[in-house]
Amino acid sequence: MHIDFHDNTNSVPADFIDLLQRLLEFAGKREGISGETEMSVNFVDNREIQELNRNYRQKDSPTDVISFAMQETGEGEVNILGLDMPVILGDIVISVDRAKEQAEEYGHSIEREFAFLTIHGFLHLLGYDHLTEEDEKEMFGKQNEILSDFGIER
Repeated sequence: MHIDFHDNTNSVPADFIDLLQRLLEFAGKREGISGETEMSVNFVDNREIQELNRNYRQKDSPTDVISFAMQETGEGEVNILGLDMPVILGDIVISVDRAKEQAEEYGHSIEREFAFLTIHGFLHLLGYDHLTEEDEKEMFGKQNEILSDFGIER
């Protein structure tokens, strides 16, 4: 997988980014994602993620992670099949501020929180969601399994 990392906060250590790169590659292999797949992970502050949350989800508050999937087909859109192009999954946006707050709140490391948010966002890019209790059980079970198998525990 080709993953572009962008740290708009200039605060995410290189070893965290390396960990997240390896984690996403691990998760991608488990999910059968092509090595030619492209995506990005963006680190922002609460102000920037609140703006995205307000503009795209009509929720005027900061959140921890937002995913923008490129492979979703909207109402009235047609799937384009047969093109030999790399698949672009989309973008994951993580609030560094919220990640730090939540790591402290949940009593685990900041590395674990970044890993959790990254996998949560990744699964959204793959079409998983948690709008119903059944979907939530499936998605959260999958993210916990990936994190555990990769060696990241709570």
